[in-house]
Amino acid sequence: MPEQDDLATFADRLSAMTDDEVFLRMRDLEKQSEDLSRAGMELDDTLAFIALVESEIERRFPGQALQPYKEWQRIR
Repeated sequence: MPEQDDLATFADRLSAMTDDEVFLRMRDLEKQSEDLSRAGMELDDTLAFIALVESEIERRFPGQALQPYKEWQRIR
């Protein structure tokens, strides 16, 4: 899980992931964020990982923001 990595290590691994792996990671991070929020726990680290994944999605799909991820979610 990304919470065990530092941000730089995670960013390096992220660039080597397939699109599906990136989307799965985003889904997992969003769930983790929701769970932490409900529990009243700190979100800063999780939000930093989410920002990295968002950046990677936007890099892979220029000008589409998170639309490819949203489409992936819709069909899953």
